Amino acid sequence: MLLFLKVMLTEFIAEMGDKTQLMLIALTSKYKLRDIILGTAVAILVLNGLAVLLGGVVGALIPAWLIKAIAAGAFLYFALTSLKAEDDEEEEGGKSKLKFAPLAVFCTFFVAELGDKTQLTAMTFGANEGLGAAVIVWLACSVGLFAADMLGMLLGYLMKTKMPEGILNYIAFAIFSVFGVYTAWQCLSLVMTDTTWIIVATAAIAVLFAAACVLMWKKNHKKAA
Repeated sequence: MLLFLKVMLTEFIAEMGDKTQLMLIALTSKYKLRDIILGTAVAILVLNGLAVLLGGVVGALIPAWLIKAIAAGAFLYFALTSLKAEDDEEEEGGKSKLKFAPLAVFCTFFVAELGDKTQLTAMTFGANEGLGAAVIVWLACSVGLFAADMLGMLLGYLMKTKMPEGILNYIAFAIFSVFGVYTAWQCLSLVMTDTTWIIVATAAIAVLFAAACVLMWKKNHKKAA
C-alpha cells in the first residue's frame, strides 16, 4: 500500500502543468467528456504498461525524432481544426466522428505522452521495484497520471460552460499551435546539427501553418457571409 501511494503521488505531481494536461484542456473544445475519459484512460494504461514492463526498450525501438514529428503533426492538425466552423465539423464528422472520437483522443494522448517525464518516472519505478511489483507500479502510475489529467479536462469543461461561445476554440488553437511548433523544433534538433538551419526550418513550418490557418479563416468567413 505504501509503494502504491508513493508511486501514485510521484506520478500525480510529475504530471501537474505538463503539456498533456494542457492538451486535454484543449481537447474539451472538440470532444465529449466520455470520449476524452475513455481515450485517455486506455492510453494511460497502455503507456504505463509499456513503461513498466519494457523499460527503455520502447524508446530504443522508436527513433525519438519520429515520435516528435508525429506529435508535432498531431498538434498542428488539432490547432487547424480548432478554427473550423461548428457546421463544418458536423457535416464532415456526423455520427462517425463521435464513434471514433475516443480513438482520436487515444492516439493524440499516446504520441504526446510517449517519452515524457511521467513515462520515464514509470520506467524508473519499474526498474527499481522489479517485475514482482510491476502490477502495483503500473496501477499506481496509471491512477496518478489519470487523476492529474482529469483535473485538466474538468478545468477545460468548466471554461467551456462559463466562457463566451467560441473562446475555448481559440484557447485550444493557441495551445496546440505553440506545442506543435515547439515539438517540430525539438524534432529538427534531433536530425540537424546546425542551429541556423533548425531555426530556418522551424520558421518555414510556422509560416506554412500560418498560411493554412489563413485559408481556413477565409473559408469560414466566406461561408458565414
